[in-house]
Amino acid sequence: MFSSYDGLCTIGELAERAGVSVKTVRFYSDGGLLPEASRSAGGHRRYAPEAVERLSLIRSLRGLGLPVAEVRRVLDEQDAGDAGDVLEGAVAGRLRVLGSELRALRWREAALQLVRDCPSAERPDRLRLVGAVGAPPSTAALVRFWRAWLPARMPARSVRAFLEAAVPEPPEAPGPGQVLAFARLHAFVSGPCAGSGPCRPRAHRGAGARESAVLYAGLATAYDLAAGELRRGREPRPGEALDGFVDAYARTYGTRDTPGFRRGLAGQLAADPRIDRYWELTAEVLGAPGRPPEPTPGSAHDWLLAALDAQLGTASG
Repeated sequence: MFSSYDGLCTIGELAERAGVSVKTVRFYSDGGLLPEASRSAGGHRRYAPEAVERLSLIRSLRGLGLPVAEVRRVLDEQDAGDAGDVLEGAVAGRLRVLGSELRALRWREAALQLVRDCPSAERPDRLRLVGAVGAPPSTAALVRFWRAWLPARMPARSVRAFLEAAVPEPPEAPGPGQVLAFARLHAFVSGPCAGSGPCRPRAHRGAGARESAVLYAGLATAYDLAAGELRRGREPRPGEALDGFVDAYARTYGTRDTPGFRRGLAGQLAADPRIDRYWELTAEVLGAPGRPPEPTPGSAHDWLLAALDAQLGTASG
């Protein structure tokens, strides 16, 4: 209780008891967060004893970084005697914001280290390269690249599944090398398609909506199997992964898997446009120093092509 006859206190006494300035008390009071109990005859603010606890709660919420609007919602919920769902949601939202801010800081730190440690002659180009991507970086440019590459009218579910496998998620705490690889990847997909031929493989151009779904579902399974072979360090060879790979194309074309089809497929895929640089950079973004590179759809595709070539070479011999 306060020492005044009516148990109330002045704004100065409240500020002293709470350990804040009079200006702070006035700010929260004017904003409606800290209601006055009454006014004195001279028009001075008077506060009830529970104002100390309320002011302490306000300071705690603000200390956690919650904006004034969120603090108001929490106080309104408390005044209504509710269970605290607003506070729980506000804390969860603030944690998400802080997570994004920390991620951005880690990317900026790695980018600055990258620029600092490169030769001075390369510094302007390196700065422009990493400056073209945000922090934390967005994968929107990579998604646009693949949407232009994939067959038209491909079902949305199939597109989403492919994008999850083909678009690398930037690491939470990258090293300078990963920042550089992502910046180069962003520059790669933002430029025109390399070469004079079409950017889309011939296997895609005749595929309708149903055929596209069949093709990419089959390829996803074959790539997963090939990735397992890559992780085990196995050389390209015929087997379940290759059979699934060829079958995906055979079903797309409405034909059977025969030796002749395999020879034609190998020739067609060898002539199709390649984006090896994309997959090389993707492996660098996903990789960790001192560890073997993580398989990508690109490296799995190359393993399967090599397995197909090896089988055809053996059959020819």
